Amino acid sequence: MPSTTVFDQQSVAYKQSVLPPEIPRVAVEAGVTDFWWKYQPAAVLGLDRYGESAPAGELFTFFRITANELVATANAVLGRPSR
Repeated sequence: MPSTTVFDQQSVAYKQSVLPPEIPRVAVEAGVTDFWWKYQPAAVLGLDRYGESAPAGELFTFFRITANELVATANAVLGRPSR
C-alpha cells in the first residue's frame, strides 16, 4: 500500500474490494508495525524497537524480516506446516 492516507479516504466498498475481509493477509513493514493492525492482518512482520544500527540486510535478518520468515508466517496464517 503506497499511501495509507489515500487508502483510508476511499469508500468502504473500495477498501473491502482491495482487502476482502475473508482473505487472510500478512503485512510487512520495515518500520513500526502498529498502524497496520487497523487493516486487520492475521500477522505483521516488522520492526517495533529503536536503537539498532547496521546495514539494512543485517537488521532485516536480526529482526526476522526476511523472505523465509514471510513464508513461515504466511504458512502459519494459512494453517500449513512450515517447511
